[in-house]
Amino acid sequence: MTARKKATPDEDMMPAALLGYFASVPDPRIERSRLHPLTSVLILSLCAIIAGADSFVAIEKFGRAKEPWLKTFIDLPHGIPSHDTLGRIFAVLNPSALAEAFRAWVAGVARLTNGEVVAVDGKTLRRSFLEAGSSAFVHMVSAWATSNRIVLGQVKTEEKSNEITAIPRLLKLLQLHGCLVTIDAMGCQKEIASEIIDAGADYLLAAKDNQPKLHQALADVFDRARTDPHALASMDFHETHEKGHGRLEVRRCWTTTDVGELPQRAQWRNLAAIALVEAERTVNGKTSTEQRYYISSCPILPAAKALDASRQHWAIENSLHWVLDVAFREDDCRVRVGNAAENFAVMRHLALNLLKSVKGCKVGVRTRRMIAGWDDDFLLRVLTATP
Repeated sequence: MTARKKATPDEDMMPAALLGYFASVPDPRIERSRLHPLTSVLILSLCAIIAGADSFVAIEKFGRAKEPWLKTFIDLPHGIPSHDTLGRIFAVLNPSALAEAFRAWVAGVARLTNGEVVAVDGKTLRRSFLEAGSSAFVHMVSAWATSNRIVLGQVKTEEKSNEITAIPRLLKLLQLHGCLVTIDAMGCQKEIASEIIDAGADYLLAAKDNQPKLHQALADVFDRARTDPHALASMDFHETHEKGHGRLEVRRCWTTTDVGELPQRAQWRNLAAIALVEAERTVNGKTSTEQRYYISSCPILPAAKALDASRQHWAIENSLHWVLDVAFREDDCRVRVGNAAENFAVMRHLALNLLKSVKGCKVGVRTRRMIAGWDDDFLLRVLTATP
């Protein structure tokens, strides 16, 4: 019986391509201390994180176990760097430069379809504080392409700031032409709406009590429609029913582009449509109802499209944030010195994009990470995957 040849990357495969993107990241170390090439450190760390490493100690252990295989495609003139060396490099590495390399890779391998829903939301790295009792956590705002199921980019909120200032910075960095950007109530800001239009995209923004006048005006429009047959007839309507796990969920959506008399229309750039989404849930005979209002720049906004987009927005919670917590144990990660937490978060996002892009693998991300740690062939498939 002939033994199956072990997979080894070559210059025509992904490692060479990723090395090119990582090569654009400036090395912050002084020349004499560069015993380990930065691109090699980044590829080693990416492979280890894909394969289950959640700390610099784990990355070092992975590297020592896989050193002969790693040497087939990255330069390791002084062997595997220690965990202390890895930590120091990640602490001083420019996170903006690493994030730019990440976005360049996404732009190079992924193509967003026209009308793709891009959800923007934030997540706190729970163990990224430096001192017990500190409130200075690292908070990352990410953009998630709901159809391609990949992270498009991320930025960290500045200290003593919040998502309102981070979201415009993120939007400026992304290629969003033709997309529909969805953001929860925190991002319902005039400047953010304008930034989305400047990017050549449309917006669907949730409006709540942080915009009290707008929220009340939207509620008034749909309240009048309940008693005015003419106003109701001018609206589009869509309803869905789902039953399972002991509950019945009915979702209803009304939309209208008749916004000429909306007092706040002129304040919101390109505001062209509004929507009401009503979610009714029945569990054990008890029914609860929630209503959410939205504004949009879409000149044509069918109720089915608005309802679908509002639901897809929450994919960033289920398909990104939840996976980072469960499959990557992000909230347990104690990487925190300097820029390390932010840089490690970017590497996790890249690893997640690659893991989700593997074709023909019908197991979850957590299991894929384990398989990548066991099987070099599968790890190579992950490294060569494209969305």
